[in-house]
Amino acid sequence: MANHDILDNKNHQDIKVITHFDDKFSEKINSALIFPNEIKAAQRDYPILFIKNPETGQFQSVVLLGLVAGENLYINNGWQASYIPAMINKGPFIIGFEEKEENGEKVKQPIVAIDMDNPRVNKESGEALFLDDGQASPYLVQVNQSLKTLHDGSQLSQQMFAAFLKNDLIEAVALNIELNNGEKISLQGNYTLNEEKLAKLSGDALNELHSSGLLRLAYFITASLGNIQRLVDLKNKQ
Repeated sequence: MANHDILDNKNHQDIKVITHFDDKFSEKINSALIFPNEIKAAQRDYPILFIKNPETGQFQSVVLLGLVAGENLYINNGWQASYIPAMINKGPFIIGFEEKEENGEKVKQPIVAIDMDNPRVNKESGEALFLDDGQASPYLVQVNQSLKTLHDGSQLSQQMFAAFLKNDLIEAVALNIELNNGEKISLQGNYTLNEEKLAKLSGDALNELHSSGLLRLAYFITASLGNIQRLVDLKNKQ
């Protein structure tokens, strides 16, 4: 269970975080959430799909990392892709909110917290969080950028899916894969964009998607499905 501390340069001056990916320290998940502000970078390496949040029923975008549960084919003596999703790159950190009083009113301010029970967190090895003068280390600056990506992206995600749904672009997709050894894998519960409907957009619908930057993201998403073959190739090499 997570044990989150609000991060500060006094209580966590000596804390380090192991950042490499190997058999011991590996995110053994076959998908990871991503957000619209990551899609341009992510589509080069990963298949991008949509899933429904089991609690809210709302769509979320994910990158596919493996073909079976608990499998991450991008980890092999390090992370084998040019971009690491912010949800993973943030490490054992989260954004929390602290209530403070400003001008007689209570406002929620974002804060950074660290999971002290995460196995990557220790005092012996890894990347330091703070420099000797108490300033944030380059690693912590990177973490803060990943957290900002998640914070900003969560707002953009609602806008993106609202536009895709408005134009009836989202459709279910079943991924049926056969490996070289004859094993058959079927991935259900995923969604993507209908390329035919996307190509037929015109008038106000096309202009709205284009002006909002979502048209470009839509084409990135459909193009990313070519990376499913990369996953199949990695699986066949095992």
